[in-house]
Amino acid sequence: MAMNQNPTTADLRDIGLKATGPRMKILDFFHQNSGTHFSAEDVHVALAKDDQEIGLATVYRVLTQFEQAGLLLRSHFESSKGDSRAIYELNEGQHHDHLVCLDCGHVEEFVDEAIEKRQRDIAKNLGFKLQEHSLAMYGQCLKKNCRNKQK
Repeated sequence: MAMNQNPTTADLRDIGLKATGPRMKILDFFHQNSGTHFSAEDVHVALAKDDQEIGLATVYRVLTQFEQAGLLLRSHFESSKGDSRAIYELNEGQHHDHLVCLDCGHVEEFVDEAIEKRQRDIAKNLGFKLQEHSLAMYGQCLKKNCRNKQK
């Protein structure tokens, strides 16, 4: 369920959630950072920098509630160090795939119709009607500011 750019207390009530301060702050944070992916820890640290007193457990709980309500999308990505983390992004209603840096964890979104068509064709050839899918590709980003780049 995609939501308008400036979420209101009525927006949360419409999906069955009480519009508490922490929920509104977290939802507002995602709207201010649309198109970006955050772990629960990232959200907690960013809100703490803005002097928002929201505990990490509350952030986890709200993110789960927002995911269940369809406001946020959750993905699990791995790193070359063997760790896995859940990241969240605003559900803006458009399908996209992800490219993830194995070193720094940076995530880029992309849409490629040729890849989408190929996935539908593969499913059909194997006797499936594709309902949904998730594609994550992993590599090392070539950005100079990759925080874990091998020197």
